[in-house]
Amino acid sequence: MPRRRSHWGWGYEDERPSREELRSTAAFLAGHLGFGSPEPEEPVPLSEVEMPAPRLRPPERLAAHCSSDAYERALHCYGRSYRDLLRGFRGEFGHPPDVVARPRSEQEVEAVLEWAVDEVAAVIPLGGWTSVVGGVEAAVGAGLAGVVTIDLTALDRVLEVDRVSLAARIQAGASGPRLEEQLAKTGLTLRHFPQSFELSTLGGWIATRAGGHFATLYTHIDDLVESIRALTPAGVWESRRLPGSGAGISPDRMLIGSEGTLGVITEAWVRVRERPVHRASVPVRFASFAEGAAAVRELSQSGLHPSNCRLIDAAEVKVTGAGDGTQALLVLGFESAHHQVDAWMSLALDCCGDHGGSWERREGGGDRAVESWREAFLRAPYLRDTFVAMGVLSETFETAITWERFESFHADVSARAAAAVREVCGAGSVTCRFTHVYPDGPAPYYTILAPVRRGAELEQWAAIKRAASDAVIAGGGTITHHHAVGRDHRPWYDRQRPEPFALALRGAKAAVDPTGALNPGVLIDPHG
Repeated sequence: MPRRRSHWGWGYEDERPSREELRSTAAFLAGHLGFGSPEPEEPVPLSEVEMPAPRLRPPERLAAHCSSDAYERALHCYGRSYRDLLRGFRGEFGHPPDVVARPRSEQEVEAVLEWAVDEVAAVIPLGGWTSVVGGVEAAVGAGLAGVVTIDLTALDRVLEVDRVSLAARIQAGASGPRLEEQLAKTGLTLRHFPQSFELSTLGGWIATRAGGHFATLYTHIDDLVESIRALTPAGVWESRRLPGSGAGISPDRMLIGSEGTLGVITEAWVRVRERPVHRASVPVRFASFAEGAAAVRELSQSGLHPSNCRLIDAAEVKVTGAGDGTQALLVLGFESAHHQVDAWMSLALDCCGDHGGSWERREGGGDRAVESWREAFLRAPYLRDTFVAMGVLSETFETAITWERFESFHADVSARAAAAVREVCGAGSVTCRFTHVYPDGPAPYYTILAPVRRGAELEQWAAIKRAASDAVIAGGGTITHHHAVGRDHRPWYDRQRPEPFALALRGAKAAVDPTGALNPGVLIDPHG
């Protein structure tokens, strides 16, 4: 029997903790945080969930890979943001898709798309449904006959590997582990590891401009895409394989970050590399986050290009168990498939020392602080399910800003988010880390943990989300660095982008999707 994903939470059903394990974890977290109930609630079982009847029925020729059963509709109703988890936990599935299609080939994708458009239905392309911004929710408004979600996870093969040019043609539904498993047989890797790596897919990474493993240089999936193939109601959208081109607006760039609004991505050629064998990792501690930020700015402008350069503030260090909360922590790393990296690490540490950093290099490169933070990072999506059960709001927001504005921007955004948390929840924390850094600025990533009032969680979330997002836009940052726009960020995205660009995007949408079927409400309103 294939493993089944949890219909409301992160991961698989067979990974759900027992009641005793859940209580033990909740008790530990409540003691560590100082809030949250040590007696977690139980989710509403799927058998007790009431959903509206499906409005669509696929034709017989598509029935073999389409479903309208309760599990499939609930599973594909939401992404996995805090708001999504909470509603799924409560058994609230008010806008499920009417039909979930799981095509096994591009031809079947095309057939489902054609049928749905003919029915005047909305079409939501979906990979690992790990969106944290409402990007795959089937709440598409009135005027459509229903919603068809196209789950692409059966299209999961590495189709072709070009070892001369170091590229691979991979189907869009391949998850991180699945594509890496296949590439490993050739000694190659994509080396794109977002936090959702276990479940998210190549097509999802491209559609959302996902950020990955490298903290500098190759930060986004953009940097790894060679060409893309997608299906639209107006025909096939496929670009040439090229290392670069100056021929007008890039067809790949238009699809990267399009969030399913311009086409259903079915495959892509991506740049791969030999698997690294030389690695070095050192934790560097700073008396303050500001001193660490100064060191990271110099590192980002040095041309050393560390693979890991994540600066974590003291409060988050304490929450994750990577320290006692008196110092900021920089997780600094280098890797290569071809050469030793100790010389690069030594230069980087000299830079850190110039800004007050201290470190202790251990034999073998391991360190308890780094391992504690890494484990907390990987387990965070799973812990959010527990936080929901124990009455803790767990939310993140991320942005990017240039270095000369960072200090004042960070102070204002942190203060306004913290004030909203205190006002709405009475207690809680707002912590920060850098996920990626560039020569001209960092990408700060903020985490909020706060107690909630049972039954008022969505209102509390909305108030905090609004305050944090308003602060980000007012300070000149981007509403998202790598989480995408979805429906949750749409009001601030509209304020961020130039209006002539919005008009151009509407025109492109109308040209390739005349009925407005593709993920309506995300990025742009349907034409007319």
